[in-house]
Amino acid sequence: LAAIGGWYWYESHQAQALAAYAEAMTRVQESQTPQAKADARAIAIRGLETTLAAYPSSAAATQAALELGNLKYGARDFAGARAGFEIALAKNPSPTVRTLARAGVGHAWEAERNLPNASAAFRSALEGVGPQDFLYEELMLDYARVLETSGDKNGAIAAYQRLLKELPSARRAD
Repeated sequence: LAAIGGWYWYESHQAQALAAYAEAMTRVQESQTPQAKADARAIAIRGLETTLAAYPSSAAATQAALELGNLKYGARDFAGARAGFEIALAKNPSPTVRTLARAGVGHAWEAERNLPNASAAFRSALEGVGPQDFLYEELMLDYARVLETSGDKNGAIAAYQRLLKELPSARRAD
């Protein structure tokens, strides 16, 4: 009976968490429509933060943290965006979400003009990603751009050449 009661409580808690995340993600979607009110993004951010605090171990928490990072990046809260992406990374995400979160961290550092940290984040995002992966081209271009902007012209050239060698049919090969 105790095991059944524990299972029932767990399933009930997970259902509540999924409902809360679904409501928060609905606010996120609404905040991104053209007819969204001016404070819709702030409301969506608060909803995600509240839901993450209430249900941190839910299966939906990783995706919600990634969305929180994206919303805060859009609001130009780059430190908050990094924090959201770091939460997603801490939850042992899938390889795709891990790559997206690492790239988000890199973009947030780059937006703050902290190019050494941006370079390290993009290099980290490239770990385990190859030419067959859909994010590879974008990540290599981001990495090379940050190297170039930071003054490491040789590193940038090497990164661009690596991209062209590994992915000669890249969309932006020219």
